[in-house]
Amino acid sequence: MSEPFLKYLSSERRYSLHTVQAYRKDLQQLSQYLSTTYEIHDLAEADHSQLRGWIVSLTEQGLTGRSINRKIATLKSLYKFLQAREYIKGNPAQELKSLKREKLLPHFIKEKEVVDLLDHVSFPSDFSGLRDQVLLELFYATGCRLSEIIGLRETDVNFYEKTIKVLGKRNKERILPVSGSLISLIDQYQTLKAEQGMKNQKLLVTDRDRELYSMFVYRKVKEYLAMVSTVSKRSPHVLRHTFATHLLNKGADLNAVKELLGHSSLAATQVYTHNSIDKLKAAFDQAHPKA
Repeated sequence: MSEPFLKYLSSERRYSLHTVQAYRKDLQQLSQYLSTTYEIHDLAEADHSQLRGWIVSLTEQGLTGRSINRKIATLKSLYKFLQAREYIKGNPAQELKSLKREKLLPHFIKEKEVVDLLDHVSFPSDFSGLRDQVLLELFYATGCRLSEIIGLRETDVNFYEKTIKVLGKRNKERILPVSGSLISLIDQYQTLKAEQGMKNQKLLVTDRDRELYSMFVYRKVKEYLAMVSTVSKRSPHVLRHTFATHLLNKGADLNAVKELLGHSSLAATQVYTHNSIDKLKAAFDQAHPKA
């Protein structure tokens, strides 16, 4: 029963390949649990107590509340789909409750560390070095997600308007402004790319003219962030967090940052106000007579 559901997510809901793979992994784990624990080989036959048993077992395994809640969301989506398609009559996942979890603040890089990275680190003077520099500049200049950076095409860059067209979640497009210096860097990179005979239409490619892949980007970001920062997490998403945090620290409008990030709701953007609030509290404590 999982395949029609996964196809629905991909073709009708337009979920990304990464998201669909995460759903598939969750359902495979559930299927294995039902098979070994209850000898149930069809997800449509599971009832509420059996699904809840799986959630309890995940808790006992030490999974974080965040991971378990994502799996609960997978269950709710699956059984809602099965009920709508009349594969099942009742929805055994309807009453599953999400776990309460501590709200985690996003990791980000300090402004000085970003300046050190982009202005003072010596990138190799070849194609790979220029490509890496463009990659890191794009992450910090746009706040894009990993999948959005990988998906950029050469034609998405508007050199005249100094903008980049990004295809985000659910195939929603947004136009992002970028600096003249980044536009010049991209132009220099594309010129070198053409001179080396590379024909891939994706903006950023490997040394062998192939589309970038997630692990490649993770390695590059981790390598360069390690040169300037001791932050525990050194991932592409940390650069997205950094982009949003630095904008808000400089007084950017929250709604504007929401649009730049491609968030569907303001609540998702408000988490980045944590550092701004800390600065306001410090200013209050230092200056207010009654602090």
